[in-house]
Amino acid sequence: MNRADTSQITPLRGISSMATRQLLAEMAAGRASTGRTPLTLESVGGVDAARRVREGEAFDLVFLASDAIAKLAASGHVLPASQVNLVRSQVAVAVKAGATAPDISTEAGVRQAVLQAATIGYSTGPSGTSLLALFERWGILRDVQPKLRQAPAGVPVAAMVASGDAALGFQQRSEMVDASGIRVIGDLPAEIAIETIFSGAVCAVSLRANEARAVLADFASADRDEVKRRNGMAPF
Repeated sequence: MNRADTSQITPLRGISSMATRQLLAEMAAGRASTGRTPLTLESVGGVDAARRVREGEAFDLVFLASDAIAKLAASGHVLPASQVNLVRSQVAVAVKAGATAPDISTEAGVRQAVLQAATIGYSTGPSGTSLLALFERWGILRDVQPKLRQAPAGVPVAAMVASGDAALGFQQRSEMVDASGIRVIGDLPAEIAIETIFSGAVCAVSLRANEARAVLADFASADRDEVKRRNGMAPF
């Protein structure tokens, strides 16, 4: 078999949350062309991905927020010590294309923007949980509750902003960077930054653990730094 001919190699199977779907797809796409074990990926809401791994579905790899991977490790659903941190991802803020962008350069500016927004979109993932905790710390959660719009699992907040369902949207930058119909204003300022670390791990049911570990080593290598930055994330 020619080195670049992987037609006879059964791909590994992976599952991820939506936040890393584009990045992982790009990194996986280059594997087959260089003769390495190919990887097929399914991207769904993070809660659903974790549930399916817990239920023992036949995945070789899972890619989620690091705390979610750690929980799967603790429950024995990924191999011990197989967790590899891949990227850091910041939460960004977006408005509909053509809309006036509020000043989010300071914590006070973000708080004012939240209070003034007609509707606020946020995700079901860890960034959404952290955002609500921020509103609680500010003492405004009860006031803004009626205008909060949580995106259904697997639905990007960017789509809600583009459609007008949310006037102000908060989500991982990676999920907004190439979305149409919106304007990404910027990341949350440093004093209230919400950062999520995304990791990969080998699923306990995998029959090809060594090959799966090789994929993780590839995805964590410095050779992948440029594609990570291009997708709005920082190498770990």
